[in-house]
Amino acid sequence: MSTHRGERVIIMDTTLRDGEQSPGASLNHREKLEIAHQLAKLNVDVIEAGFPIASPGDFEAVSRIAETIRGPTIAALARTVEKDIESAGRAVAAAAKRRVHTFTSGSDIHLDNILRVTRAQNVERSARSVRLARTFSDDVEFSAQDTTRADREYLVELYTAAAEAGATTLNIPDTVGYAIPEEYAALIAYVGGRVKARFPDVVISVHCHDDLGLAVANSLAAVRAGARQVECTVNGLGERAGNTSLEEVVMAIRTRQDLFGLHTAVNTREIYPVSRMVSRMTGLTVQRNKAIVGANAFAHESGVHQDGVLKQRTTYEIMRPEDVGMEGTDLVMGKHSGRHAFRHRLAKMGLSLSDAEIDAAYERFIDLADKKKHVYDDDLLSIARDQMDAIPNAYELAYFHVSTGTGAVPTATVRLRKEGAVTQDASCGDGPVDAVLKTVDRIVGIPGRLLDFSVQAITVGKDAMGEVSVRVAFGKDVVSAKAASTDIVEAALKAYVSCVNRVLAGRQDAPAAAPGPPRKTRRARRSKA
Repeated sequence: MSTHRGERVIIMDTTLRDGEQSPGASLNHREKLEIAHQLAKLNVDVIEAGFPIASPGDFEAVSRIAETIRGPTIAALARTVEKDIESAGRAVAAAAKRRVHTFTSGSDIHLDNILRVTRAQNVERSARSVRLARTFSDDVEFSAQDTTRADREYLVELYTAAAEAGATTLNIPDTVGYAIPEEYAALIAYVGGRVKARFPDVVISVHCHDDLGLAVANSLAAVRAGARQVECTVNGLGERAGNTSLEEVVMAIRTRQDLFGLHTAVNTREIYPVSRMVSRMTGLTVQRNKAIVGANAFAHESGVHQDGVLKQRTTYEIMRPEDVGMEGTDLVMGKHSGRHAFRHRLAKMGLSLSDAEIDAAYERFIDLADKKKHVYDDDLLSIARDQMDAIPNAYELAYFHVSTGTGAVPTATVRLRKEGAVTQDASCGDGPVDAVLKTVDRIVGIPGRLLDFSVQAITVGKDAMGEVSVRVAFGKDVVSAKAASTDIVEAALKAYVSCVNRVLAGRQDAPAAAPGPPRKTRRARRSKA
């Protein structure tokens, strides 16, 4: 491998903005802040912290990240709308390094059907928006959606106008994952080259989606064609099929430095830890065969492969697990571990909890340690995450019992505590989960409709904790929550009660998405398991 590092490729992480728009991946502001701390340890160049105009919760999250995180530039997204830009500018005002990222659309498909403006009107409005954004920050990024289905000459006109207005980064995205690598590279070379001929200091950026499974390939092709910023997400999270995977782009540039002659500033040993944190906090599992961070990424079962690796690692491994921070799961905690060791372990994982939160989490840890032989890091992360929910608990689970079996009607008894008073009720259902949720509906008096229900094992073994993620509609309010337990029914019940509390608190976990056609949510049936 060449030792010549060459130019630097800027890594802009948009896990907390575009990644969070994945169905079921909503994060509260505390969870966003903890992930932002990990992204700072990862040493990404830019953290796109959110879309402030979308909701008060998203504005608060971006503001807290801007106030707290040092190192990366903190960016906020805004449409080419005055109120959006002002909201984004105020949200990142406290950041030591801040950016306002404003976007429009570039294709006639979008201009005619979404924005309903002419090409000329779009150019004028975009330039005006960039000038407004410059009043909040000297670092302004401009994007035009759907460039891979747009007229190239018009894109040159649009991006030139943005650069003239003061944009310092020009993002040429493949919003719908339509491009093929050679085609996308040609687009970047043509549009980027034409604009940079007049504005040589502007940075050309790319933001690719994975609808055809080519987001990483397209991003790398664009880098070879002159792009010097890649917008990506941890684990490739994002709308529809997801975004460019941060870990894959970074490790490709590092591993094939002989080809790219470039480098990033990312601390690759933090890749696996941040991947695990994002997976746990969003409740979205990383597939086992996922490149770089999947459980099988460095596993060898074939006898030929095993023999080769034992003789010389490089025969079948082009990277070392240690290079991405994959050093195995620690089994360091047990029921005899004290508070100091517990706090130290959480700190090592990048989590900072208050004294009160530590006390509450520690009690849950001790309860879990009595049920399990081994308590894994992911178990601890799940416990700690539950303490980060800022939603006040109007209702708390006091007791539940379920009877079920072959030939029996599943029946649940549930007691909920509210302000010291305990209410009990019972109900039957299609299965134990359906029965407990119907009982909660009877107690609280606001029946919910389950839109999505998923279960995943947090760790390994028969005594592994199961994490349940639910998305529930209470009338027009749609909220989501997660909970974990060694008992799946208990986890489902806690997650559902959390959704009830969110509604009663007048909050929604999921921020509004960027303008566009609404996503259709597949209705899920309540589990009979």
